[in-house]
Formats: sequence, structure tokens, C-alpha cells
Amino acid sequence: MLANELRQLYIDFFKEHGHAEISSASLIPENDPSVLFTTAGMHPLVPYLLGEKHPAGNRLVDCQKCIRTGDIDEVGDASHLTFFEMMGNWSLNDYFKDESIRMSHEFLTKVLQIPQDKISVSVFAGDEDVPRDETTYNVWKSLGYPDERIHFYGRKDNWWGPAGETGPCGPDTEIFYDTGKPACGPACGPSCGCGKYVEIWNNVFMEYNKNKEGVYEKMPIHNVDTGLGLDRVLYIMNGQKSVYDTEQFMPIIRKLEELTGVKYDGADDETVFAFRVIADHMRAATFILGDDKAVSPSNVDQGYVLRRIIRRTMRYLRKLGGGDGIMNELAKVVVEIYGPVYAELRRNENFIQDQLAKEEMTFNRTLDQGMKEASKILSKLSAGDTIDGLTAFHLYDTFGFPLEFTQEVAAEAGVGVDVEGFREHFKEHQEKSRAGAEKKFKGGLSDASEETARLHTATHLLDGALRKVLGDTVWQRGSNITPERLRFDFSFDRKMTKEELDEVSRLVNEAIAADVPVTCEEMTVEEAKAQGAIGVFTDKYGEKVKVYTMGPYSKEICGGPHAKHTGELVNFKILKEEASSAGVRRIKAVVDYENK
Repeated sequence: MLANELRQLYIDFFKEHGHAEISSASLIPENDPSVLFTTAGMHPLVPYLLGEKHPAGNRLVDCQKCIRTGDIDEVGDASHLTFFEMMGNWSLNDYFKDESIRMSHEFLTKVLQIPQDKISVSVFAGDEDVPRDETTYNVWKSLGYPDERIHFYGRKDNWWGPAGETGPCGPDTEIFYDTGKPACGPACGPSCGCGKYVEIWNNVFMEYNKNKEGVYEKMPIHNVDTGLGLDRVLYIMNGQKSVYDTEQFMPIIRKLEELTGVKYDGADDETVFAFRVIADHMRAATFILGDDKAVSPSNVDQGYVLRRIIRRTMRYLRKLGGGDGIMNELAKVVVEIYGPVYAELRRNENFIQDQLAKEEMTFNRTLDQGMKEASKILSKLSAGDTIDGLTAFHLYDTFGFPLEFTQEVAAEAGVGVDVEGFREHFKEHQEKSRAGAEKKFKGGLSDASEETARLHTATHLLDGALRKVLGDTVWQRGSNITPERLRFDFSFDRKMTKEELDEVSRLVNEAIAADVPVTCEEMTVEEAKAQGAIGVFTDKYGEKVKVYTMGPYSKEICGGPHAKHTGELVNFKILKEEASSAGVRRIKAVVDYENK
């Protein structure tokens, strides 16, 4: 089976069951500080899961681009990936558990013809806050699944959300494919992680609301959010050993063989791992760079993650003996594979190529600095001494020096390296990074409030004002909203003058003083373009979008929460204007600041 065939089978099946197809959203979440990247199909749909009406209706289907970096060190095994495509179907207060599960079962066993005895499922076991999900259990039983293939687990495995401190959440049921590997023990099941079971589908049933007191209340509406991993299903359907054996990866791997002269087939485990990391990371980096939001490598937020992915690629390329320019060649293969499906990759191919070349030059300079730093460290040591773990980690974290590099240069000087100490500091760094990511789940569209809605509305007015003052070459490159402030990134290649900033503030406050209504219309993308609306347009002809208009001040495609009148913002103040990355500036601002 081919990837395009699987993608289309899924879309067509759910369209036949009354779902409207919607386009994949950007990899960069819109106005949502809860995550750096779109990590699941639900992120672009949060406002609609909270009750807003979707222009395409209450049954939706899509194939969403996703990036996850929490398990980046696991990438290279059979199923972990940084970039992946999540096929999803959605019920916005329409069907619920019974119909959702039956459709999933039908697609897997009838359309894909996966033998039912190869499928196991998991169900929420219940706890002191929420009872066991008997409804889901009974549906699976009615479909002929025996108790030994229905596994009950707690919140860690079978509960989703809320995305923020409060909000919609609920139990889920996960669907696993049994690879046929022997059980790891008598308690072996889908949650043990031994590799016997591969998770392929997750159906989330949002039926509870967690309130500020931490109580889980039944919601008056219910939603279904599902996700089916395209890469995982593809390698299972083709009887392959891993996602890297599919047509999504093998052209990248074959090109890498050609460029390095190293063979992938039959190679030792370390070489195979290097090939897989490079192939995965190049796909992820190409999609991030190819996104219309135009993220470039930097030392903050999405740009920092992108830089880390690219530099990790370069380190593994060196292990294969690869030289400069290989990343650009691999990116061309990624665009060739995915360009027919994701047109933005072709639109932005020059940007992809330029940024990879620049980052390669930057990293080479950084490595040279690292070599000088390593030489300084070694000059203070004698043969038989040891580079301590913190110093080795500093070389890694600051100069991109992998541990193996440090060990090599140390060995040449007859010096050892405290590997355990390095690993301790590396682990501490990972834990801090994850904790930082968890903190990002505070605020955002999932915790929509009046403050958030006002600030979201202010980004529209700010965008319009910037384009009037600086010209229509200005485009939004990202935004981040918490209940306290907005952060707005836009394309511009120099620092703004005080006069320009004052004029932007004046225009936004003029729009607020006019107290015009914020109106919303549903229309096709083509109609929105004809009316002069701005925003990230989809490539799907005839797709309906929401267009928010604020008098003569703003007309944008958007799906987030808004104030009803501009006057609700009271006033607007720019706190700071600074560089975000190459060719991108950042403004931080507040509204209603006199009452704070």
C-alpha cells in the first residue's frame, strides 16, 4: 500500500460517513502558547471543541501535520518520529462513543482488512474522580473482542486533558496492532512498551469539564477527537519492520547512501540508527522550514527546536563521514515526496535551501569555537586526568559538541571523560526542558477567557496597523497569547523607529476608540481572498473559513475567540519591539493596561 492511497482511503471512508474534509493547519499553533508546535490534530480545533461553530459542520476529517520532540532521543527505533501525519476524524457534539468505535473498527477490519485477532484495545479503568468507562467496554464486547484483548488502564494511558489547567477532557480508548512478537511476560499488554503491541489509533471522548476546583463535571456537549498515525499503519499494512522501511523514508535513505558511500542494508546497529535519525530529522526540519509561518533556526522557541534538529542531523552525518551540502540534497528528496500533497513545501523550497545552508555555516563556526574551548580545557589537564561531567555537558550544550567528539579529542590527549557525570547533567537538562514545556500548558485558547479574547482581537488590529505603517510586505509569522499579554511576530528586516511604533499604537487605539463591532462571516477561501482578507490560506478549493471584520481596521481569516466590540479592549500599549529571528521582528503588548 502507498502512503497517498492510505491517506485517501481514510479521507474517503469518513466523507462517506458524513464528514467534511478540512485542510491540515500550520505546524505553528495560532495564538496558542500551550505548545511550540502542533502536536496533534486537536490543537487547531480547540475553539470548536470548546463550542464555537465550525464553518464545515460538526463532522470533520483531516490529515494533520504534527511535530513532537518530547521523545527526540527515542527517534531511530521502529516507530518513534519527530514529524508525522495524524489522520483524524472529529465529532463536534454529534456522534459519540458507540458510532466512533464502530467506524474505527470498520475502517481497520473492512477497509484495510486487518484481521480482528491482531487488534487489542485499552479502556479507561476509572478512579476516585471518574468512573470506569463501561460504555466503551460494552461497545468493544459487542464487536466480538474478548476480555483478554480489552485492557483496562488508568489516567496515564487512557485519559486525555485538559489542555490547560481547566477545560474539556475525558477518557480515551486506544487501538493496538499485535506484531506477533512473543510476550515479555505474564503481565504483557499494550502498556508495557516491549514492542509486541504498536498503538495505531486513539479515540478521545471529551465528556467532562475540569473546573477551577479540580472537580470533573459532565459537560452538556460531547466531542470525539481521534488520531490514526499514517506512518505506523503504513508499515504494518506493508508487512515491514519499521516506519523507515516505507516509501516515506527509503528515498531519503537511498539518497543518503549515495551521498556518503555508506550502505544502510546490513549495516551495524549504530549505522542504521544514524541513517534513521538523519532521515527523520531532515523530514521534520524540511516541514518546519517549509511551513508558511516561516520559522528559521534561532535560540528561542520553535527556532531553537529547529536548530537542535538540524544540528543533531549534522552530528550524525559526521558519523557517516558526510560533508557539507548533504542536508540540502536530502531536503530536495523530502520536497519531492511530499510536495504533491503539501504545496507549501514547493512554495517555500528556496527558503528551506537557504536556511539549511546558513545553519550549516553557523554550526561549523560553532564547532570551531568548541574545538578552541576543548583545547583550552585540555591544556589545563595532564595525561590520566578526567574532564568532569559538567564541563563535557557545557561543550555539548553551548558548542553542540556531542559526547563522542569530547571523548575523541580527550583520548588523543590521554585524558578521560566522566561519562556518567555528563549523563546526569544531560538528564537534568531534559527534565528542565520538559518542565518548561509543561508550563506552556497554562493559558492559551484551551483556557479561553475575556482577557484572552481581547488580546486575540488586539493581534488583528496590530497586524492591520503594522501593514499600514510598514507596508503590505509585512506578514504575521506567529503569535503567542496569555491572559496577561500578547506577543506578535511579523516579517520585517530592521528595528522599528520610535515614530513607527507610536503610529502603530495610535492606529490600534483609534480602532479601539471607534468601538466598531467584531463581525464573523463564513465563506470560501476564494471569497475571502476576493474581499481582501489576510491570513494563512488553505490549498483546498471550496473550503469554508471564518472571516472576522473590524470595520475598516482589519479583515482576517481566523478561528479563535474574539471580543464583540473593539471598545472592549479599552486601550493598547506596546511594551517592547525586538528581533525574533532573521528577518522577523517581535512585539509584546497589553490591552486595558490602566486597570491591571
